[in-house]
Amino acid sequence: MTITFLGTGTSSGVPIIGCSCPVCRSLDHRDQRLRTAVHVAVDGRSLVVDTGPDFRQQMLRARITQLDALLFTHEHKDHTAGLDDIRAFNFRQQREIPIFGEPRVLEQLKKEFAYVFAEHKYPGVPQVSLHPILADDAPFDVHGVAVQPLRARHHKLPVLGFRIGGFCYLTDANHLPAETRALMQGADVIVLNALRREQHVSHFTLAEAVAVLEELRPKRAYLTHISHQLGRHLAVEAELPSWIRLAYDGLQVEV
Repeated sequence: MTITFLGTGTSSGVPIIGCSCPVCRSLDHRDQRLRTAVHVAVDGRSLVVDTGPDFRQQMLRARITQLDALLFTHEHKDHTAGLDDIRAFNFRQQREIPIFGEPRVLEQLKKEFAYVFAEHKYPGVPQVSLHPILADDAPFDVHGVAVQPLRARHHKLPVLGFRIGGFCYLTDANHLPAETRALMQGADVIVLNALRREQHVSHFTLAEAVAVLEELRPKRAYLTHISHQLGRHLAVEAELPSWIRLAYDGLQVEV
C-alpha cells in the first residue's frame, strides 16, 4: 500500500491569503500546504479520501491517472468542494465513480452539487454512484478492498476516519471514543490531525494528538491538517519523537 499526502493544510491552506507570518513566507516547500486529502494505492486500486477545493491541482501534481472510488470523512467544503473535477476521470475511464460516505454527507453532496444528481442531467456532469456507510460500523468493500470506518467527533459533528489494513487515517477530529481507539490498535501507520498548539474547539492540538498517538503507539505516525499557527515544519518536527513526523504535501509512505 502506498499513501500519498495530497494536501496537509487546514481549511484556509498555507500560506493564508494576505498573511505575512514566518510560516506563510517560508520558502520550505513543506510549509506550503493545500487542503487536506490523501491518496491510497492498494491492491491495484486507486482511492482518494476527500475532494477539497484543491483536488484538480492535487491530481495533476501527484500525476494520478486512475480513480476507482472516493471516500468522504465529512461534509465541510474544504473536504468536498472539488468534487466536480472528477469529470476528467469519468471521461478517461468511461464509468461512474463510487462515492462512500455517511447518509448525511451524501445528502449534503446532493444539495451542493444538485446538477450531478438531476433527473435530466446536463451533458458532461460528473458520473457517480452513492454508497452509504451505515451506522453498524462494519467494514465495507471498495472494489475488493476492506475499509473499516472509524468514528470520531469534530466538535459536535460526527466525522469518519478509515482503516485499510495497517493504515489508519483520521482528520478534523478532537475526540476519539474508546471504541475507535480499540479499532486503531496494532496499526502500522496512523495519520491524525494536529491544527496548532493552542486549544481549538474542533481540532486536536499538537500536544493532544501526540498524547493520543503515545497511547495507540503505532510503528509510525504522521500529523496532518496543519495551520500556519503551528510553526515552521523543520522546527516543529524537531520537537517530536522520531516515530511521529509532520506530513507534508507530496509525501509518500509505504505501509
